[in-house]
Amino acid sequence: MYFKGHFQNAYVTRDLTKAVELVKAQYDFRDFVYFEPNTEVYTAKGRGPSVVKVALAWSGNLQIELIEPVSGLVDMYRDYLGPDHRPRFHHICMRTHDYDQTRAEIERKKWTVAYEGAVPGVKFIYADTRDTLGHYVEYLWASPEMWDGMGGPASFDP
Repeated sequence: MYFKGHFQNAYVTRDLTKAVELVKAQYDFRDFVYFEPNTEVYTAKGRGPSVVKVALAWSGNLQIELIEPVSGLVDMYRDYLGPDHRPRFHHICMRTHDYDQTRAEIERKKWTVAYEGAVPGVKFIYADTRDTLGHYVEYLWASPEMWDGMGGPASFDP
């Protein structure tokens, strides 16, 4: 698989508000966008709802994602939580323009799909690469409108 299109580092936290405050105070990430998707996902434990709180912000061509697991099939995030609100690294994310091709490549590599889902304008899949990289790798397809809505740099093209 490839790392072309890397645009995001993602972290999990027990308290999204406190984690955002910490990141704002220490790093050059501002103007966070917040949302709380309730998404039907596929995981190794089956299909079901996943509810998380998310905050996204950009610094140049790098986006930071902070995730607070709330309910449903969120063990993949909860398993990484630390004892307090400080963010803990969870995954990197690559932008893909061809989700089906990316999905097929993950299958050819025989990587375990840890988490997969979609919301309007976005499809995402997490490959379990912990055995080689120590973390997950997410591949994300976003419509041009959604990419713009996420604040994605117009010049970013994997």
